[in-house]
Amino acid sequence: MTKTLILYFSVYESTKKVAKEIARQTGGDLVEIEPLIAYDSDRDHYNELAAYAKKEHDEDRRPEIKNDINIEDYGNIFIGYPMWWYTFPMIIYTLFDCYDFAGKTIIPFNTHMGSSDGGTYKTIKELEPDARVLKGLPVEMREAESGAAEKIAAWLKDLNI
Repeated sequence: MTKTLILYFSVYESTKKVAKEIARQTGGDLVEIEPLIAYDSDRDHYNELAAYAKKEHDEDRRPEIKNDINIEDYGNIFIGYPMWWYTFPMIIYTLFDCYDFAGKTIIPFNTHMGSSDGGTYKTIKELEPDARVLKGLPVEMREAESGAAEKIAAWLKDLNI
């Protein structure tokens, strides 16, 4: 049986809630993508975080990942992230730069405030041409925070996972 990993990056806990629900429903292992330098998770500082994220994006930075992530033992890998400036946070680019997903099945999911997946699922296919990338799940942030169990269940059923 193929082992399942749920990898996620989350600053405001929205993506974490979706990741935890996916782990609950699939029985997969849950691992957070931790940045070496933590982002400010105080929502009162949202504008500052948004400005910093834009600067990272504009400068094509690759923030370091603090924790060592084992993907070798897994065939199905869910990858979750919030949308920042209509794409994924730059640490997700770091993930794809540092880990080889060849032969893996990637199942993306994301939280957003109106931008859906912003084309990131297509970008994953381009970054990881030797991986199989399944249909992703965009979850609006408010829905993620109030509970998206039914939406996740329907998506997993559609994917036959």
